[in-house]
Amino acid sequence: MGWHRELLIGFDLETTGTDPREARIVTGAVIELRAGETLGRREWLANPGVPIPADAVAVHGISNERAAAEGRPADQVADAIAGVLAAYWKTGVPVVAYNASFDLSLLSAELRRYGLPSLRDRLGADPAPVVDPYTIDRAVDRYRRGKRTLEAVCGEYGVPLDAAHDATADALAAARLACAIADRHPKVAALGPAELHRRQIEWYAAWAADFQDFLRRKGDPAAVVDSTWPLREPAEQPLRPAL
Repeated sequence: MGWHRELLIGFDLETTGTDPREARIVTGAVIELRAGETLGRREWLANPGVPIPADAVAVHGISNERAAAEGRPADQVADAIAGVLAAYWKTGVPVVAYNASFDLSLLSAELRRYGLPSLRDRLGADPAPVVDPYTIDRAVDRYRRGKRTLEAVCGEYGVPLDAAHDATADALAAARLACAIADRHPKVAALGPAELHRRQIEWYAAWAADFQDFLRRKGDPAAVVDSTWPLREPAEQPLRPAL
């Protein structure tokens, strides 16, 4: 039947910025799906403890006033999200996140910021399996032109995205997009979750090497694109957001 017809967990964060080492969680969502149908959801609104920049507010629509009035303390939100994700991983359920290395690295930085157990501490291993439609799509349709934002790739695969940059909508769309990619590419659907996770590590590393070469050819001889996927520890270099 394929992993994409079994239970999947969609995950997304909306944040104060684009550097996962420094940005804070504003909203988070975890969605349970099976065969594309929603079974349940959990949502969080955090008081990030720092001002939300105007450009971030313009993206996700959460004002400083609302976050302060309605948001839970940031440490509680980070701990709760990490606990929920770890529980799924412990049972072998794949977590789907678009540009997963950004969201997971940001969550890792938040846990470290508040002295909370890391994802690795909670699992005794690296978080897995992770399904990242961004990484998979770049590997299976390498030469397609155009943007690779969640909205653009959903359009390519005919996946509805009703409210881009809403954590719940993005988490749901990411999970459905993973299913759509698997439907279009039977070789992806045929992989087990553990093997798919390993392949994505390889695909991400290959993309990073190619992108690094591109940047160096374009005049930045010192450019370095980290090849780590799906989790980069907070002390390492910032990730590039999805193009």
